[in-house]
Amino acid sequence: MNITNVLADEFKINVWQVENTIALIDEGCTIPFIARYRKEKTGSLDDQLLRELNDRLTYLRNLTQRKEEVIRLIDEQEKLTDELVEAINNAKTLTEVEDIYRPYKPKKRTKATVAKEKGLEPLANIIYLQNIFEGNILDICGEYVDAEKDVNTPEEALEGALHIIAENVSDNAEIRKRLRSLILKQGVIESKNSKDEKSVYEMYYDYKEPVLRVANHRILAMDRGENEGMLSVKITVPEENALAVIYDEVIVNTNSIGYISIKEACEDAYKRLIFPSVEREMRNYLTEKAQEDAIKVFAVNLKNLLLQAPFKGKTVLGLDPAYRTGCKIAVIDKTGKVLDTCVVYPTPPQNKVDEAKNKLTSLIRKYDVDLISIGNGTASKESEIFVADLIKDIDKEIYYIVVSEAGASVYSASKLGAEEFPDFDVALRSAVSIARRIQDPLAELVKIDPKAIGVGQYQHDMNQKRLSEALKGVVENCVNSVGVDVNTASPSLLSFVSGINGTVAKNILKYREDNGEFKSRKDLLKVPKLGEKAFLQCAGFLRITGGKNILDNTSVHPESYNAALKLLALLGYSDEDIGNLADIDKRIEEYSKTKIAEELGIGIPTLTDIVNELKKPGRDIRDAAPKPELRSDLLDIKDLKPDMLLTGTVRNVIDFGAFVDLGVHHDGLVHISQICDRYIKHPSEVLAVGDIVKVKVLDVDVAKGRISLTMKLEGK
Repeated sequence: MNITNVLADEFKINVWQVENTIALIDEGCTIPFIARYRKEKTGSLDDQLLRELNDRLTYLRNLTQRKEEVIRLIDEQEKLTDELVEAINNAKTLTEVEDIYRPYKPKKRTKATVAKEKGLEPLANIIYLQNIFEGNILDICGEYVDAEKDVNTPEEALEGALHIIAENVSDNAEIRKRLRSLILKQGVIESKNSKDEKSVYEMYYDYKEPVLRVANHRILAMDRGENEGMLSVKITVPEENALAVIYDEVIVNTNSIGYISIKEACEDAYKRLIFPSVEREMRNYLTEKAQEDAIKVFAVNLKNLLLQAPFKGKTVLGLDPAYRTGCKIAVIDKTGKVLDTCVVYPTPPQNKVDEAKNKLTSLIRKYDVDLISIGNGTASKESEIFVADLIKDIDKEIYYIVVSEAGASVYSASKLGAEEFPDFDVALRSAVSIARRIQDPLAELVKIDPKAIGVGQYQHDMNQKRLSEALKGVVENCVNSVGVDVNTASPSLLSFVSGINGTVAKNILKYREDNGEFKSRKDLLKVPKLGEKAFLQCAGFLRITGGKNILDNTSVHPESYNAALKLLALLGYSDEDIGNLADIDKRIEEYSKTKIAEELGIGIPTLTDIVNELKKPGRDIRDAAPKPELRSDLLDIKDLKPDMLLTGTVRNVIDFGAFVDLGVHHDGLVHISQICDRYIKHPSEVLAVGDIVKVKVLDVDVAKGRISLTMKLEGK
């Protein structure tokens, strides 16, 4: 198998793109570095495609390795043939390889191995050939009666021979392949309740759906119900159709004297050996497929959440709501530095509203607070009512926002939280996190395990290793797309920068503490364990604001500095004009982009990137994203009525719809059927986490805290 050609064909790209990408990966280059700074070599393949290609490359290399291993193992048994080698080499999946290897794989003691020990394999072969048409099969079996081998009657000999045939049928790779296909086309997944009690799984208590049509989120729901002992789940397929597949592969002559016996062996093989195994495989296949799709949705949601527009230059008061223990308050300045903390008790049972108002008013005036960020957990509605009332009496423009506090408690109780704020208790750390995550979502949320951020579905039921790898890739992509200020970034943020691991991130922080701010990207080479190779990978993603070289505050890589300066000179600019190049596109067009690229010795993609950075040094790609809704008043779920038109923020996008924050403590659900008039396969085709949307209330269930919404607005 030529892996390069396979990848080129699967991803519909050129062979040279695959060859160059594999070479870069094998050299140790990171995906963000390849995507951003090796566009000429890859043909500008984006980050997502590169990650998918890398995953597939790993799979195909493992497949190749397993093929070689299986060929070796069969050869050691002296059973290898040219046909087997060809079949193994032509196999496209690990499952196919294992199917071919199954007959040669060392087995535990089975009914078939016992029969072979009794010398019945030759009899099984005679029956399986199906070329005897006269006589009685028991007469042939009588020749294998041997009391010393515990074969006492012709019937016992026949039974043993059929066990051998059944195992051979079970080991037939083509039969298993065809049965998997049959299950996908005709199989039905069924679930029933295991316990006679109410639960969230009631819709699955007597549920059937064709495997071909079952939605991924229903697979995950049934899996969870089964794992919790609430459901029993199985796949069924028309038995006569499944047996027909086996008969078609096995029976070559219906007139042989062994015909009836072989049919019995086929039926035994199907019920006892094949179907239980294939059903497990197909259940695993459906689960893995559902998980992969759920991971992709999770990844899209996480990316949109991390790339939400930051509220820059704002002093923020973070409020972590609670009842008995009080609301924890943290005020942070425009850089995220903690200015003050306290605890107030405006919520039950204390209800010290006036005292809390006086304290917060004092903090707002003292530190000129611009924005109040309220966590959406316990007591958040009471806290929101308190804050909305508070800001009415303050003689300055101030707004509040209710933010998801998912993961804040995880960060607060983590080693990282303790290292960052050793003198704060857990709740105060949460208040800081709640404040910072609106000021700079990316910088704060990277401190938290992505699985705890709350934008996925069934994440705790998934393959945790695969989920972690995928989400880490998303975080890495976001961090490097935005860029990191090396003089203010936390070790958590730095550790996601291309080429930098946790140790180097801490070394950067220590260097900063010992030597002051970095003045140049070249200073990074003075950091212990950050050598030339790591510098190549990370330098372009690290920003230095106000440094010696303005290019250090752009994503222009140091290897392209000379090209950038030559470009400026070529077009009649100086480096002092960087950031004020209004007519640069016109000058490039007049000179010829192709000619400029040739003279600078770079490709057009790199030239385009350099030009964009020279236009806006220090730009943040998140600034173009919509900012979350700020509020100065509030609604209660009891205030909602059908047909009300509202504006909300998309909090989570899942398989069957999207949850929208309306500022009423309970998120509303827009079912996939209510998102738009045209057919869509998935809500993510239309919506993304962080989107500001107009919705209409369809129904409200105050008791259950459920709000049904639609985005199908008349006249829209």
